Amino acid sequence: MSLSTKDTYVKHSLGRYLLFLILLLSSLGAEDFSFNTRVDVPHPFVKEPVLLSVDLNQTNHDIVLLFNFDIKPSPDYTFRRLDAKTTDRYHNTRVHYLYLIYPLKSGDVTIHFDLTKKVTNDESVKESFAGDRDTVKFLETKDSKADVPPLTLHVKPLPKGTQLVGNFTLTHEIGHTHAKAYEPISFRVTISGEGYPPLLQKLVRENKTFTLFAEKPMVKTYLTKDGVQKSTVVYPMALSAKEDFTVPKIKIKAFDPKKERSYMLSVPEIRFTIEQPDVNTLVDKVNTPKPYSTDWEWLTNLVGYLIVFGAGFASGWLFRWQRKQHRDNTHPLIEKIEACKDKKALLQLLMAHDTTMFTPVITMLETDLYGKGTIPLKSLKLKAKELLDAH
Repeated sequence: MSLSTKDTYVKHSLGRYLLFLILLLSSLGAEDFSFNTRVDVPHPFVKEPVLLSVDLNQTNHDIVLLFNFDIKPSPDYTFRRLDAKTTDRYHNTRVHYLYLIYPLKSGDVTIHFDLTKKVTNDESVKESFAGDRDTVKFLETKDSKADVPPLTLHVKPLPKGTQLVGNFTLTHEIGHTHAKAYEPISFRVTISGEGYPPLLQKLVRENKTFTLFAEKPMVKTYLTKDGVQKSTVVYPMALSAKEDFTVPKIKIKAFDPKKERSYMLSVPEIRFTIEQPDVNTLVDKVNTPKPYSTDWEWLTNLVGYLIVFGAGFASGWLFRWQRKQHRDNTHPLIEKIEACKDKKALLQLLMAHDTTMFTPVITMLETDLYGKGTIPLKSLKLKAKELLDAH
């Protein structure tokens, strides 16, 4: 073998070894999955909505692979997960995430991710699903944090003085523009549309001519399937004053990032007329308190109360005395009639005292006892007492 041939052979051998070493190192450092991100707006404005798609696809099909994924919180942006879909589980896991992100500052905004890789095998999966409800086993996995590259958004600043970002409309309602002094006047402003929620600190600034009562804004917001955030914010307020006043024009500068243009939302200047009270109606023509004089009304009332009390006491005593007299004059046979426990005893009692007087009751008792009568004992006693009182 010549020297040149030998050198060529050595070079090829070294090349093969070097290629093998590169493949070996790359395989050792390779992950078991691929990670991809994309955004619909790579250069957004501040508070412009950005849709972020994240795809995790398993590449090592020899293992069972699961993922725990989310975005790390930051003061530079807000986010909300819109959707998460997993297909082809276990040996060919594919997960798709969709997020809505609002960058909150201009310049480079870096979004960091939190991803945990969970590795297991078919045997562990089978064991976790084996048994009944009382012997369910948790899936055993080997968890490890996976380093995935962050995403950087290049955020453009808003025009100076911008208060709202999105496509919004404004309406306002006033209870009335004529009121009495210090009477509260309802005033409501509603902002609705698409974009970053239209929350403002103060719409109307209080001044010396009127008093402002502002309640907490009422916020209603929801996301569409396309990731568009729609909001309605109602600002309820009330105004009051002792004399005529004017609420200055309200101006809100907004910016539409899709059209890249600024526009103004406004409420026109409002003049309120306050009705002043008649001074004559405020002067009380009656002396209060009344001039000093001796008041004997209390004594008259006291005497009246004593008379009513005495009359009530006397009538009660008279009633009790009449009842006592009645009891004293009651015929002793009445108590015996009441004491009879059955019809047979009542019949014997009446026949022993006066057969002629109690003939009607005695007849009814005999019919009831020896026939098919159904006259109540109470009715028979009552009839006997009536006959006794009549004589």
